[in-house]
Amino acid sequence: MPKSTNARSHDSALAGRTALITGASRGIGFAIAHALAGEGCDLVLTGRKLDPVRKAGRELVQHGIRVLAKACDVRDPVSVKALAASIRKQFSRVDILVNNAGIGHTSLPVAKLPYNAWKDVIDTNLNGMFLITREILPLMRRGGAIVNNLSIAATQVFANSSAYNASKHGALGLTNTLREELRAEGIRVIALLPGATDTEIWNTLWPDAPRKKMMSPETIARAVVSALVLPENSTVEELRILPTAGTL
Repeated sequence: MPKSTNARSHDSALAGRTALITGASRGIGFAIAHALAGEGCDLVLTGRKLDPVRKAGRELVQHGIRVLAKACDVRDPVSVKALAASIRKQFSRVDILVNNAGIGHTSLPVAKLPYNAWKDVIDTNLNGMFLITREILPLMRRGGAIVNNLSIAATQVFANSSAYNASKHGALGLTNTLREELRAEGIRVIALLPGATDTEIWNTLWPDAPRKKMMSPETIARAVVSALVLPENSTVEELRILPTAGTL
């Protein structure tokens, strides 16, 4: 997408950086993309379906930034490689990677959970994070940051959510490993562990969830930006945010 004619100057520490957000068309992903656009970041927005991602891009380009909207199935190595090639062609680098793409599954005990449901969650939430990170790392440089959206399910478990719990526990292990591997490269790795946030995932996980007690996606996005603007010699390694009501 071309740069908006309504471009304005940005004086944020993040201005001019390029951020890739997966699962960017709605929920926490879109809120983070919107917040980064406000900081003057150029954006790469991805999701499985192109139309919602393009719609998000049309809204965010009004911040006077460059936006690349691409369909990408994070479960598919070929799709992920194509995304990386497009980013390399248009931006040449990625400064901020936000691994946000994730799905849940119907509330069922292990004994009744279909294998296909298990596999789809693991492939999206864990394998997808690995594939995206592996392809994007060659485009990152010192001073960059990776934010992995994990949920508090990465450190505790919820009955009847075995695949979701397992995917997030595994993703936390991957995140912690990445942090140690990338310290010498000067790339920060942040584990984002939000509690109950009012997004569409609850339609699957818990349709009758008390939405009014939940946090907004914008709250999570503000916390992420606050972590990203810290001086490069400091980092938030684990960003846990909960509703004041506690764990719902």
